[in-house]
Amino acid sequence: MRGIIGYGTYVPYYRLDRSKITAAMGSGGGRGHRAVAGYDEDTTTMGVEAARNALRGSSPIPSSIWFATANPAYLDKTNATAIQAALDLPQETWAVDAGGSARSAEAAILGASGTAGVSMAVISDLRTGNPTSNDESSGGDAAAALIFGDDDDAPVLAHALGRAASTGEFLDRYRLPGESSSRIWEERFGEQAYLALAQDAIERATKSANVGIEDVDKVIIAGMHARAVRGLSKIAGDKLVDDLTGLIGNPGAAQLPLLVASALDQAEPGETILCVHLADGAYASVVRTTDAIADYTPFATVASQIEGGSDNLEYNLYLTWRGFLDREPPRRPDPDRPGAPPAFRSEDWKYAFVGSRDRTSGAIHLPPMRVSMDGGAVDDMERIRMADVPATIATFTVDYLAFSLSPPTVAVVIDFDGGGRFQAEMTDVDPNEVNIGDRVEMTFRRLFTAQGIHNYFWKARPLAN
Repeated sequence: MRGIIGYGTYVPYYRLDRSKITAAMGSGGGRGHRAVAGYDEDTTTMGVEAARNALRGSSPIPSSIWFATANPAYLDKTNATAIQAALDLPQETWAVDAGGSARSAEAAILGASGTAGVSMAVISDLRTGNPTSNDESSGGDAAAALIFGDDDDAPVLAHALGRAASTGEFLDRYRLPGESSSRIWEERFGEQAYLALAQDAIERATKSANVGIEDVDKVIIAGMHARAVRGLSKIAGDKLVDDLTGLIGNPGAAQLPLLVASALDQAEPGETILCVHLADGAYASVVRTTDAIADYTPFATVASQIEGGSDNLEYNLYLTWRGFLDREPPRRPDPDRPGAPPAFRSEDWKYAFVGSRDRTSGAIHLPPMRVSMDGGAVDDMERIRMADVPATIATFTVDYLAFSLSPPTVAVVIDFDGGGRFQAEMTDVDPNEVNIGDRVEMTFRRLFTAQGIHNYFWKARPLAN
């Protein structure tokens, strides 16, 4: 039996209170919050964090990665390769993108579930709309990773009983290459198209699974056409899984796997879940949990990540991060673009955060070194991955002049558990709340972008409780 053997999600730290949009602009906004990717995050970095959480749930190492997003950090260049490198997966790992639309999530899920061996689907999205638009207030940023395998790989948590898809060519949501926000056709037209396609997909999926709607325990309905989702939700009644839009907004392509993970967080053995995704058609899947779900503990539940966020983000800072508001830059030169050859030579360090440990003395070097600082041994090192090792702040400084979209910058010197000292930039933190002795963990981020090149590396953030 093949199915989901592990999963992980990532909801960014920041939340934007929708009422702040109304207060600043006089329109837009609404009630509740939306999740906001930080100034140093994009769909690739969020995908890395979701995948890390999935792998930290005691799942086996995948041999392939299927990455999907409607907002890729790069075009032409494969973004999944950065995820493979950041996870420190072997060179023979196959990594591929499926992007450009919200429906690409289905391609990643079906691709990973249908690939032999352990395979991981990583879906990430960052939704931006023009100021005061519905997309701005109702959108959200998040990522999710689903690991697929057979019983021989790990206990299967949930498997598909049946699935079906209906495709329709009609103009609903569209965005030209290079544009930051989407355009939407009249909603009543889209609702009519989606409901007919969804009913067809659901009917065939439940027939394939040999179940009826009355046999389903939970219903997940995801999609960016809010009116169509509301209309279809009538079939679910009290079985409908909360779509979390009031808490974090709609994360586009990532919404379906995020809601699947949320449902699995609370699932009991033997539950039947109907999953429906509306995006240029409809996709329906009937999933059943196994007895193994009772013994599975995710590294971080969706609910815990939502609860751990901060709603102190100001609207003007959000606009700055999204490029709608230009501010006076810092009084220092702009950063130079990263060089491709040195980045390639130091891939282990730059992407996987791998240091070196002296085999004789045990001294850990960050970055990796050939000569040991303790004893002077030469070329007698072993590689050691430090990305998942917690650390403690030894000292710190707050810099108001360093280049940053969100000044001031907090620079910390941290001591890792078991050895190793490193100077890092800190993120997802209020500079006024940093203290010596605070516990931190590493997170994959984008330091800056220069001449079209994203400079990815690792930062420190407060250790989650």
